[in-house]
Amino acid sequence: MPPLRSSVASALPIAISTRHDLHIHPELGYKEHRTSGIVQRRLAECGIDFKGGLAGGTGVLGWLPATVNPETARTVALRADMDALPIFENTGLPYKSTTDGVMHACGHDGHTTILMTAAGVLKDLAERPNNVLFVFQPAEEGGAGGQRLCQEGALKGEIIGKPADIIFGLHGYPAGELGHVSTRTGPLMAAASQFVIRIRGKGSHAAYPHFGIDPIVVAAHMVTALQTIASRSTNPLESIVVTIGQIVAGVAHNVIPETAVLHGTLRALNDVTNNLGIRRIGEIAENVALAFGATASVEWTGAYPVTYNDPGATERFRRVARQTLGESFVHEEPHPSMGGEDFSFYGLEIPAAFFFLGIRPKGRDSYPNLHSPEFDFNDDAISTGVEMMCELALSD
Repeated sequence: MPPLRSSVASALPIAISTRHDLHIHPELGYKEHRTSGIVQRRLAECGIDFKGGLAGGTGVLGWLPATVNPETARTVALRADMDALPIFENTGLPYKSTTDGVMHACGHDGHTTILMTAAGVLKDLAERPNNVLFVFQPAEEGGAGGQRLCQEGALKGEIIGKPADIIFGLHGYPAGELGHVSTRTGPLMAAASQFVIRIRGKGSHAAYPHFGIDPIVVAAHMVTALQTIASRSTNPLESIVVTIGQIVAGVAHNVIPETAVLHGTLRALNDVTNNLGIRRIGEIAENVALAFGATASVEWTGAYPVTYNDPGATERFRRVARQTLGESFVHEEPHPSMGGEDFSFYGLEIPAAFFFLGIRPKGRDSYPNLHSPEFDFNDDAISTGVEMMCELALSD
């Protein structure tokens, strides 16, 4: 067994125990205080310099200099996200979440464990040609924690260490088999924007609708009309998604309410299509409401850019992955995902490559999806994730 792989294998028992502990105690975005504390203690135990209290209070940066000429060595950044989701867990695991309504349904407990373990393995190596910046960020799930770290200068050497030259990140991938990784050059994941549409009608008794303006009826027509953005406003070859995920309206079965509120998301793979979607959502919301005598306003509450894989960084990932795992374990994603990722913010500053880490056991046709109550990060994928992160940190 190669020395680095042997070191990873030795670190696995603690890694798995740590991952289970994080899974038991999930924390939502910008509330990852316990998780952040575990990360900081682990870095301190490894003798790695770090700065905590970042990006709203829970972000952590670790700094590990090269063993030779750190002032002139290149700096490789490695990123993990720490936050959980507001979902009730339904796995029945002995280490299931003990916080009602919160669980690690996206595998960030696995991501954080992988990066902590990689930090310890790298620290123990006798030779490291590159500086390594460990980025533990809060609030990936809609909170744009990556953006806040960038705004604070995390990649510019303004908090700790030197400016980063390149950054890599990973995500557990239920569609991918254990031991396998995949990615693609260019757009890997979509731009993701959040919006709120507020409809104001006129309340009345349910038995006398002609005395009111029903915002629920307006909302129903609006949801249907918004789907024409994909079917009639954009080129059929351009990917775009408009989803209304939440409607809030009404107080009783026999009352027509005054207002209705729609919460939704827009996904696109390029700026032109994304801007068209933004414009059409505003036009449709306002004019559908107007047609019924109501009014509507659109508020954009957050946006992630396209997760774009830099050609040079992505080719470096492929080369390292093939050398580490073998040619047959490295795959090309044929199409981008319409999921969003705030790893995208790092790619706006430096060359970046994001890749998918297979977690589906060999021989199984399926695995619980991300963001589902049945999801759990597969412990057997930790070793591949750690080894890949370490090799990327050491590569030239």
